[in-house]
Formats: sequence, C-alpha cells, structure tokens
Amino acid sequence: MQLKKLASLLVVLAGVLAASLPASAADKENTMIITLKDGDVTVALRSDLAPKHVAQIKKLVREGAYDNVAFHRVIDGFMAQTGDVKFGNMKKGFNPEAVGTGGSDLPDLPAEFSQTEQFTRGVVGMARSQDPNSANSQFFIMFAPAPNLDGQYTIVGKVESGMDLVDKIKKGDEADNGTVKDPDRMIKVRIAADNK
Repeated sequence: MQLKKLASLLVVLAGVLAASLPASAADKENTMIITLKDGDVTVALRSDLAPKHVAQIKKLVREGAYDNVAFHRVIDGFMAQTGDVKFGNMKKGFNPEAVGTGGSDLPDLPAEFSQTEQFTRGVVGMARSQDPNSANSQFFIMFAPAPNLDGQYTIVGKVESGMDLVDKIKKGDEADNGTVKDPDRMIKVRIAADNK
C-alpha cells in the first residue's frame, strides 16, 4: 500500500514539474518550426509564460496563415519582425505600404508580460502598438539582448536551433526603421506535433 502511495506521489510530482518547465523541443505540441530559404528554425513556445499568445500563434500556424509571410522589418543587431498575415503574405495580397500594420481576423490579446524572463538573443516576442493589449499575429526574433523590452512585450518562445539561419534574414534600411525592400519570408510554419 505504501509503495502505491509513493508511486502515485511521484507521478503527481513529475506532472507538476513538467508543467512548470519551459517548453523544449521534446514538447512537440509547443515546438514551432519555421522554414526559411536556408533551412528550418526550431522555436520552443512558452505556453507557461504566455498561454493566450501561444494558443493564438498555434491556431494561426495550423490555419497556414504564417506561410509565405514576409520579414517586413529587420534591424541588424536588434530583431527580425514578421507575422503580418493581413498584408504580409508574399504569395497573395502582399502590400509593401501596409505591411506591419495588420494582424489577423482573431482578436487582439491582453498583455502577458513576464517579470522573470529577459529579451536575449533568440527570444521570440509579440509585436504590438503603443497599446500593451494590442498584440495579434506579428512577432519578432531577437538578434541580440534588448533589456529595454523586458516587461514591456510578451515573450512567446525562444529559438532552440537555426539561429544562424535567422542571422541570414535580409536586413532592412536602418534609416527607415528597418523596412525591408524585397524581403525574405517564412516559407512554411508548422507545429512539430502535427508532423507535416
């Protein structure tokens, strides 16, 4: 009887521990794979930090909304921004004047800012307007640390592999806030659990 109780306790403890750990590539449901022109970038999504944002990203991924979407704003030494599914799809409806101003048909999200995590190289954060509760579909990948963003933007994940490929994304004009002419794009985006 004692052995059964101990075994049950260990199972419960393992579940609690697993739920409190950040997502990793072993957690396929929270692993996003972005195919770029040079290969795949693997992102561990942090549903523990931002459950609403991660759920929305996964919904958009599964709808194919991120496929062919441009990296419309890329600032060397800072970040690469993408995810404007309304104006950024380079195969249908790409609008170079409006890209970066759109989102998706889904509602904007309330901020899920972290006070414990920092914007370091490889961190994926949600883009937003001046309203903290305006993130929708756009996100950015950090090239370098940016402490000024800590606690001000929602962190949704971190690149686990392929950061060297992110470094190769075409950079924009710094004088024009990183706007990219003839930008690179996310060719295909998928969730690892879907095995497609």
